[in-house]
Amino acid sequence: MLIRMAEHSDIEALIKMRLDFTLEYNADLIITESIFEEYHHETKQFLKNAIESKQWYIWVAEINGVIVSHIFLELIAKVPRPGKKTNPFVYMTNVYTLPNYRGNGIGSELLCKIKEWSEAKNFEFIIVWPSDEGIEFYRKNEYVHCKEPMELMLE
Repeated sequence: MLIRMAEHSDIEALIKMRLDFTLEYNADLIITESIFEEYHHETKQFLKNAIESKQWYIWVAEINGVIVSHIFLELIAKVPRPGKKTNPFVYMTNVYTLPNYRGNGIGSELLCKIKEWSEAKNFEFIIVWPSDEGIEFYRKNEYVHCKEPMELMLE
């Protein structure tokens, strides 16, 4: 298994995986051709920009040339404060492994690599809002359940 940063050549696979991820948790969603085209265009642009940015980092696990898992990271800058070096923190999202590859430690290996990378970059912490099904996965990988954030829905 190869764990690496996503490249432009991975974009179509990542687009498909994001769609599969969405449909897995929302089986009633109907994807018309126009919805797919809009989604594909928007996601392709997002991924091109993300791969080229220094704000987003997309990690993938590849087996025999096939991306089987991915994790998206966004660096969040913090407002500086006196007397303390200000380092960004990592927001982790869109964590997904193809169903046939789950339960084999692939996600845990990705999390381990991301932890090592984040420590080497001196990021302050990694935060993720897991689904109910994902909580145990994160716990077994040293993540601690913290208080829920507050939100204001705008739409």
